[in-house]
Amino acid sequence: MSRRATTDQEWFFYIVRCRDDSLYSGITNDLDGRLREHNRGTGAEYTFGRRPVTLVYSEKYLNVSEARKREVQIKGWSRNKKEQLIKGFLRSNILHKKIATNY
Repeated sequence: MSRRATTDQEWFFYIVRCRDDSLYSGITNDLDGRLREHNRGTGAEYTFGRRPVTLVYSEKYLNVSEARKREVQIKGWSRNKKEQLIKGFLRSNILHKKIATNY
């Protein structure tokens, strides 16, 4: 997977929950591929011994710079604040799925 910063790619900020319930966040231009890497043990050193990981949050950006800014911002947050962000994201996704299946 190429992680070279180009201006014509979508970038993602993401948070995964590790097997030990810790959180890991990062950015990528290939979210599915990056999750596979984490779960194969070829992703970040942090997640290597904490597999499997589960995606619990993501945001899409138009460039690497904006994704990196968000990563730095959220990495500075407390665990509790990150959990609140994740909780709102999961609740929102469940609501969207319910609405979509009712049509």
